[in-house]
Amino acid sequence: MSDSAKYVKIVAWSDEDQCFVGSCPGIIGPCCHGDDEVKVYRQLCEIVAEWIEIAKRDNKPLPAPTAGIKFVQQLFAAN
Repeated sequence: MSDSAKYVKIVAWSDEDQCFVGSCPGIIGPCCHGDDEVKVYRQLCEIVAEWIEIAKRDNKPLPAPTAGIKFVQQLFAAN
């Protein structure tokens, strides 16, 4: 599993911006946008992978993972 896969990536429609916006909680806030949801997700994945590469290169610790079954359970428990 890649380090990038350990983080939840969110692409959501923004009524305010009238486009899809991508973010990765714990890594980066809103950082890409566009009219095509799939393209925004692909761009978001690239941004997260690059962010992780830079953090590793600079010997900075990565944030705790946000993806996985524990996250999903917490998400559903909150609702």
